Amino acid sequence: MLYALIPLEVILILYALGRSGLTLILGVSFTLVVLYLWSSRHRFGDGLMPLERREFPWLYDGIAKLAERAGIGMPKVYLLDDYIPNAYSFGNTIVLSLGLFEVLDRDEILAVAAHELGHIKNGDTILFPLITYGRYLFAVTTLTLLLLGSNIVKFLALLLYIGYEVERSSFMKGREFKADETALRLLRVPLSLRKALEELKYYEDLRETVKVSGVPSIEPSIERERKFTFIPETHPTYEERIWRITYEMNQLANRNLQ
Repeated sequence: MLYALIPLEVILILYALGRSGLTLILGVSFTLVVLYLWSSRHRFGDGLMPLERREFPWLYDGIAKLAERAGIGMPKVYLLDDYIPNAYSFGNTIVLSLGLFEVLDRDEILAVAAHELGHIKNGDTILFPLITYGRYLFAVTTLTLLLLGSNIVKFLALLLYIGYEVERSSFMKGREFKADETALRLLRVPLSLRKALEELKYYEDLRETVKVSGVPSIEPSIERERKFTFIPETHPTYEERIWRITYEMNQLANRNLQ
């Protein structure tokens, strides 16, 4: 459903604006591609240090083994010089902040890395930015149609935008669960992923300030009471993920006993 909404939006704006609509779509798309290429080279490179095996042999070898189990090549791994425990991935790269080493043990850090490996294996590091930039395209075209379109076009444009936001939220939540499920199958100690999330929960306020938009990351959605918002959450909560992890662990244990 998510993938069908953008073509429908394009058809609507071509119907409403003709050649002007086509020019708008091409112009916005080109701008977003340029911004994505620039941000992928600059935004993610500040303060990152390549992981050296001689400094952290247990971490380097551990990630290499996880990648081998996942059937993918060894990713690039960087350490972020930041005291806030955080992790995210983009392209074929995993970033782990030094703050993780202060609050998690080795198995839990590898569990965090396994979650990010799950995103890479499942193609989320490509899908997430595309979906995020698709949202920007929707915002520009919807605003244009609300200003220039007929009443029926305005109604359809708003309906498509709301549909995209709802489907985007559902899709990205599902990908987070899938990354957790992938990680559980890669880890020598599956319980370590649940323990890592239970520990990281105490640092959620700090991580709110270091989120990188449009890339997969370890943090679930903040659980505290929020102000009302029309924008659906794209991350499941801690409790949702911990419950799903517990369920998946029980399923794995039952299969192993059979």
